Amino acid sequence: MPVSLRRRRWALFALFFLPGLSMSSWVTRTPAVRDLLEASTAEMGLVLFGLSMGSMLGILSSGPLVMRLGARPVVIFGSFLIVLAMPTIALGAVAGLPLLTAAGLFLFGGGMGSGEVAMNVEGADVEALGKRPFLPALHGCFSLGTVIGAGLGILANAVSFSVVAHLVLTGALGAALLAWALPAVPPGTGQVTAQERAEQAATPGPALWKDSRLILIGCIVLAMALAEGTANDWLPLVMVDGHGLDATLGSAVYAIFAASMTVGRFAGGPIVARVGRSRVLMVSALFAAVGLALVAYVDHQAVAVTAVVLWGLGASLGFPLALSAAGDSGPNPAARVALASIIGYLAFLVGPPLLGFLGEAVGLRGALIVPLGVVLIAAVLAPATGPSRPTAAEHEGIVPVR
Repeated sequence: MPVSLRRRRWALFALFFLPGLSMSSWVTRTPAVRDLLEASTAEMGLVLFGLSMGSMLGILSSGPLVMRLGARPVVIFGSFLIVLAMPTIALGAVAGLPLLTAAGLFLFGGGMGSGEVAMNVEGADVEALGKRPFLPALHGCFSLGTVIGAGLGILANAVSFSVVAHLVLTGALGAALLAWALPAVPPGTGQVTAQERAEQAATPGPALWKDSRLILIGCIVLAMALAEGTANDWLPLVMVDGHGLDATLGSAVYAIFAASMTVGRFAGGPIVARVGRSRVLMVSALFAAVGLALVAYVDHQAVAVTAVVLWGLGASLGFPLALSAAGDSGPNPAARVALASIIGYLAFLVGPPLLGFLGEAVGLRGALIVPLGVVLIAAVLAPATGPSRPTAAEHEGIVPVR
């Protein structure tokens, strides 16, 4: 029996909400997990490296798997890994085993990386069938999940709720969302037949890595991914260790960041349509830079909390707008977005350990000079994201991936 378009939309909303909820549940409990592991800042960087490795493996494998199998099995596998990751992280923390915690984060990163591309293929198909914008709200659901997850994490910290119970319950809720949503994900979306793959192999296009404009856009993706990823990996610890907040308030600051990201993503489309993608991206990068600089160099708690709003608003649109520019930079847009995504995911690969080791030497606030520097470079490179040609998707503020 065919699935209605409305049912598919709500299923995808749930599937995007799931990783956002899980991500912020983990992030808000990082100080507690760090204490359970008795890990130094550098050791936490290595634990977070599991998330980076999983993300990279997932993003590299997802495109070929979707082409060969269709989006549905990749969505199932990726979402299942996210659900499985939560109790694995919890078990590693309570047992005091950094390697097991890193393994749980590896599962989470692999699920995020692989499921993300597949869910965007599904979302693009729903958008085409519905003949109205859908992707912006879809990606907003991820950010909405982070806000709600952060709120629950704040409450859990405030009442000293068990980290293990919190993450296990998050995994159980994710499993319920997955079980409800999957029947509405049809098979075959995005699948490329063997004959079509053979034809594509017989007529290869020019090497994309030789396109200097695309590489510049990829560098912007990397910079904005690092700005967002730094908050996801380190913000609660920055506020706890660098500004003297307790774990509950540190989690609350992350919730403010997540809320700012959500507002930016839901409100950004009309702004892009009015003033243009490259201008919005330049201002976004500058907002993120100002926020990072204030958090790093102003020793005042209220200023730091306010600065997180600028950081979140600035980071909210940079990553998706740069990927949108990659797809609009020339022929074969899917391959261009994939290449830019791979460049961007290098930030998730090297960012956590780099900031961890640097933070060990100069403190986490001092380590923020790295994302601060790269987002300033992104602001300078922003004109490269101007469209090669006007597109309906751009005028609607549609972006291909989160």
